[in-house]
Amino acid sequence: MSNLIEGYLGETTNRKKSKVPAKLDYIQSATGLILGLFMWGHMLFVSTILISKDFMYTVTKIFEADFIFDGGSPIIVSLIALAIFIIFIVHAAMGIRKLPINLKQYQVMKAHSEYMNHEDTKLWFIQAFTGFAMFFLGSIHLYIIMTNSADIGPYASADRVWSEWMWPLYILLLLAVEFHGTIGLYRLCVKWGWFDGKDPKATRIKLKKIKKIVTWFFLILGFTTLLAYMKIGYEHADKVGEKYTPTACMEYQISVKGVA
Repeated sequence: MSNLIEGYLGETTNRKKSKVPAKLDYIQSATGLILGLFMWGHMLFVSTILISKDFMYTVTKIFEADFIFDGGSPIIVSLIALAIFIIFIVHAAMGIRKLPINLKQYQVMKAHSEYMNHEDTKLWFIQAFTGFAMFFLGSIHLYIIMTNSADIGPYASADRVWSEWMWPLYILLLLAVEFHGTIGLYRLCVKWGWFDGKDPKATRIKLKKIKKIVTWFFLILGFTTLLAYMKIGYEHADKVGEKYTPTACMEYQISVKGVA
């Protein structure tokens, strides 16, 4: 009997020592960090339209490796989008593990959250909801980029936003991405003890302030950028499909025609 009990306790202990949940948490954190940093970089990239159409065009060509291939290769952008999509799916799969699988579980978690009145728990609910929304909205956006990587530029992107009626989706995606990503990066810092220092509580307060500032910054930048694309798309609506020609190229063409 004692051998049976010891065997049972041994099996229970081994189960408790399983490193699988920890490894899955690490994968979730790593993919979340990559996506969060990519989100910020992507937002800064698309916002180059606020500087000028030429600048946005130049940055687009850099991503297409124009400095290596003459005219650039859009397939590079497709491959980057594919890599991000794979990371996105892996991250979503890891996150689904922690979501309530039925109404009863959700009610228990909701009641617990209301009883505790804990801000970080409320942030988790926001992140869970926005993550669910992003699974659909983000997949659509990434698929479009993967299959239409040649149609990225001042006019092509603006036409997609305005004439192809993608702006309602982008509004929802912008809200979901900014809240989910910023909250996620904050929770990563707290979970893994980054920047804790000598006073973790004080650090958490500072991180929350930084989170709010960063959230507002990217929301304002995002909506300003989206409005810029909508304006360009509206003004270009009668020439949908026309690709943008940089000012320097346009001036050169005019000068050549003038000489001729």
